[in-house]
Formats: sequence, C-alpha cells, structure tokens
Amino acid sequence: MSLQTKIPDGPLEKKWQNYKKNAKLVNPNNRKKLEVIVVGTGLAGASAAASLAEMGYNVKSFCFQDTPRRAHSVAAQGGVNAAKNYKNDGDSVYRMFYDTLKGGDFRSREANTYRLAECSTSLIDQAVAQGVPFGREYGGYLRNRSFGGVQVSRTFYARGQTGQQLLLGAYQALMRQVHTGKVKLFARHELLDLVIIEGKAKGIIARNLDTGEIERHGAHCVVLATGGFGKIYYLSTLAMGCNASAIWRAHKKGALMANPSWTQIHPTSLPQSGEYQSKLTLMSESLRNDGRIWVPIDKDESRHPNAIPEEERDYYLERKYPSFGNLAPRDIASRAAKEQIDASKGVGTLKNAVYLDFSRALKEYGKEVIKERYGNLFDMYHKITGIDAYKEPMKISPSAHFSMGGLWVDYELMTSIPGLFAIGEANFSDHGSNRLGANSLLQACVDGYFILPYTLANYLAGEINVPKTDIQDPAFEVAEEKSRKQLQDFLTIKGTKTAEEFHKELGRELYDKCGLSRSKQGLEKAIVNIRKLREEFNTNLLVPGDINEVNSELEKAGRVADYMELAELMCIDALHREESCGAHFREEYQTEDGEAKRDDEHFSYVAAWEWNKEPSNPKLHKEALVFEFVQPTLRSYK
Repeated sequence: MSLQTKIPDGPLEKKWQNYKKNAKLVNPNNRKKLEVIVVGTGLAGASAAASLAEMGYNVKSFCFQDTPRRAHSVAAQGGVNAAKNYKNDGDSVYRMFYDTLKGGDFRSREANTYRLAECSTSLIDQAVAQGVPFGREYGGYLRNRSFGGVQVSRTFYARGQTGQQLLLGAYQALMRQVHTGKVKLFARHELLDLVIIEGKAKGIIARNLDTGEIERHGAHCVVLATGGFGKIYYLSTLAMGCNASAIWRAHKKGALMANPSWTQIHPTSLPQSGEYQSKLTLMSESLRNDGRIWVPIDKDESRHPNAIPEEERDYYLERKYPSFGNLAPRDIASRAAKEQIDASKGVGTLKNAVYLDFSRALKEYGKEVIKERYGNLFDMYHKITGIDAYKEPMKISPSAHFSMGGLWVDYELMTSIPGLFAIGEANFSDHGSNRLGANSLLQACVDGYFILPYTLANYLAGEINVPKTDIQDPAFEVAEEKSRKQLQDFLTIKGTKTAEEFHKELGRELYDKCGLSRSKQGLEKAIVNIRKLREEFNTNLLVPGDINEVNSELEKAGRVADYMELAELMCIDALHREESCGAHFREEYQTEDGEAKRDDEHFSYVAAWEWNKEPSNPKLHKEALVFEFVQPTLRSYK
C-alpha cells in the first residue's frame, strides 16, 4: 500500500491556494444528484453537514445522542485559536504554524499544519457572523488570551464555554438545512459497519438505538466526524458515550490508523477522588493564564494550603520553564505534575493532585475581573467539590483527554479508502505528537467549514454519473449480517462481568503502562495483559436484555470490544517508536534533565497501521515527514 499524501506543490503559503485553484468542481445541478453521509454532529460533523447541504448536496447526518447539541464539542471550554494579531504582540499565520508544529514536537505535516493556521482567521469571522458571543474589550473589539505553548495572545473565547457556543452556531446552521430538507437527521443511531463497494466507501450499517432496528444507508461517499478515543482509558475528560467504534470499524475495512498511541493527558482536570467515578471533569487550560501551579516543598504536607507560607511552596513550572511558566504545553505540564506527585508532594484526599492558585491574580485584578474571565469555571468547581476557589487554591490533576492519533488521511482529508473522509479529532493530521490548547475547536471547525467542501467536491466530481447506491447490493447484506451476528454473540455469552467492569480494567492497564510515561518492559507486559483480558471478555461478558429494544449494555459491549483491539495497537505503536516525542514519553529515551529525547534520524515519520486480519499482527506503513520550510529543533520551553 502506497501512501499518497497529495500535498500540492509550491511555497508553503501558496499550497492551499494552489489546491483550490486546481481542484475539480461540481456544478449546482449535479450536486442535487449526490448523497453524502456524515457520521457525527460535533463541531466537525455539524459544520460539514451544514456546509455541504448549503452547497446543494443531499446529506444524511447521524449521531448517537438524542440531539446534535449533546455532541462532546460542548466540553471544550477555553477558547479557539486564530492568528488575527489583535494584540499587536507579534502573532502571524507563520508564527501560529510554527508554534503548532513545535508544540507537536515536529511530528506533523508542514502543509496540513500551515493550512490550519491559515484558515484560522476566517473561522473567527464565520463564528461572529453566526452570533457566537466571544468576549470583547470595553471598546467592542474581540478579546484574546494566551494558552499553553505560545508567547502571544491568540485565543478567542466565550467565558469558559467556547465549545458550547461554537457548537450552537454550527447546530443552528445544521438545523436550518434540516428544515429545508437538504439534511436528513438520524439521531439515536450508531454506526455498526462501513460498506465498501468496488473499493469505495458507499454507505454504512447503523442501529437505531431506540428500536434496535438495524438499517442500511447508502451514499456516494462517507465522512466520519466521530471524535477521539481518550475514553479508552475509562477515567478521562470525555463524556461517557465517546468511543472509537466508527473509526475502528473503518480501520478493519482497510482504513489505516495513524499514530494511535499519541494520546494527550490534560494537566488541568479535577483529580480522581474514589473508585466510584466513571469520568473526570476538565477544568479549562485558560485558568493557567492567571492561576499559578505549585506543590508544597515538604513531602506528605498535611496543612491547609492557605497555611503554607510562600517560601515553602514550589512553583515548579515557573522554576523549570521560566520562558513559558504556567503556560508550558500540556504534555510537559502533565509530566511535571506527575513528577511532583510521584515524589510524594501530591495534595488532596488521594495525594494525586497539585494546587492551582489564584490568590496573586485576585490581589492584582480584583475578584470581579477574575469572575468575568472564569466565573462559570469557578462555579463549576464549587458545585463539584464544595470548595470556593476564590478563597483557596483549586486542586487539579492530569487525566486522559485528546487523541492526536486517528485515521490516516491525505491532504484532502481522505483516508486510504477512496470515498471515506475523516475530519476533526477522528483523523491524525494536524497536531503531531501533542496538541496545543485551543487548536481542537479550530481544527474541527476548519475541517468542516473550509476544507472538506473543496476536497469532497474534488472527489465527487468523478462520481457525478455514478447512480445512487443500491442498499440491496450484496456488500450491504454481508455487512449487516456480520453486525447482527456480533450483537447476538454478545448476548449469548452470558458471563459474569459487565462491559463496564472490563472497560475499567482495560483503562487502568493502559493508564499505568501506556499513559503519561511508557517503557519497553511495561508495554510488553501490557500487550500480554490486554490479550488475556480480551480473551476473558469474549468468554465471560454479561449483557442482559435483547437486540430489539433500548439496550445501553449492548451498546457498551460493542464499544468495549473495539477498545480491546485498539488498546493493543496503541501499545504496539508505542513500543515500536523508540524515542520520546510530545505526549509519547518513553522512559528509556530522555535527556539528563528528564525531558523528551526525539530521534529524527530514525522516527521522523507517521506510523500508519494496516489491519491484518487480527489485532496482534498489524502491518506498519511509514509516511516520511519531509520538512522543506522549517528545520526541526530541540523542543525547549526553558
């Protein structure tokens, strides 16, 4: 299998323009003949479906939630990046491109990363036109703040609910098209399989989660906008329903999975407080603009934080990374927190957290200013913990968050299966081995609003004379029967452990051995343990109920079955990459002062894995990362 990236020729700043100049088009009358399936209604999926329908395509939109408004994009709170340079502090498209490339430890494509920065400026104008209530200065100008890994202010925000406000804009655009009839919305539907006819993606098998009915849906192409798979760790910042099933089942049909082990551990989460928990709550990274992170200098400190004098506090990020301080990138801030916790300096009930302190900012700016900036986050913290963060420091801890890995896509966002596109967090393309804060909402919106409408048209121009997909084709029959059999098999095992129990065990194994740090010995052990757990899952799973009814346990079983296979690939991917880069920290490959040690000579490539009939024997394909315009350098924030 040859990986064709389809990166256009020309200077970096001209590549996207050159692509658009030469891309094939579909005229408005022909768009009416073409059908597109979009799976997922988060920012990427809703923006794509709305944009394509507005252009005249017939769109089918699927989500497993009861409404598109419940998509997990609402949880991204802190902001969205754009190189507008409103602060006149030296920002530019090139600066944003370089920050993103460096933030990802020089493990992403130059062309894709530059396009992300280039399109960022248009997104803000689009969102303002939709009515997104971004924060504004007294004079009416849009306000900016900083995020980790940068030294400029380029993050636009709507208090601490930016994702929700952006999603409402995309949702309104989507529902407008539903009203016109150009989008058919299928809520409470879950993708069970991808259908391929003559080598091209032509439809999906979906299950109606309210009735249990298994349905066939055909189209001229399929777009997956189904988010990331951080929930594989069980305890994560993601919603309970988030899963990897859509991209994993596409992977088993031939779509390559790229860099699956690159998962971001977010430094600003509420810590685990007991075994009863099923998820963790994300506190926005924006809090690190004004909050200072510290731990007590003494081990096993038991005093109230306000009783610990200044000279007995270690502001370790400010000490270790003076240029960036508390705004060090997420992977670095998370590892630094783990280092302090492992040294018995953790705080809180389980001694698994560090302090995030606003006392200095409150003295400098006053409570009203801090409340205006972060008030709803402080309210949320108080509601969950019972602690008033205006009076004492917050407690935060690292937890699983964003997937930098995902389906391999070319410059057009098309996977290795013709006609199958992956956008937003479902693909791997823009962030390298670590995502900078506030680039997640950006990528989702840019992919859906500004990139896919061009690249999808370039593909569909060759499908104009192709008749409507026949859902009676044998390929649909085979895929439906396979999906039905898997569901029935789950019900007939009749073991003693629920999918939830298996998921919790798997998550603990992954977090311990393929989480914040990894080692050869740990990963090899994890692979053995995951295989054993998968065998037990296949023989001892308990799923009550029936197929033909609402059955959340049956839904979970399918998702955890996919996690059992994906988890092994994550560990295989982490084991093969004998270097440290970004969120992938191999203990054997670090500098003398404990920082990640990259190996550009041997590992400057995208690891794209092919399904090879069973989960323990994937086939590796390498996409060499060629740096024409930037020379990879030591990634230092000191």
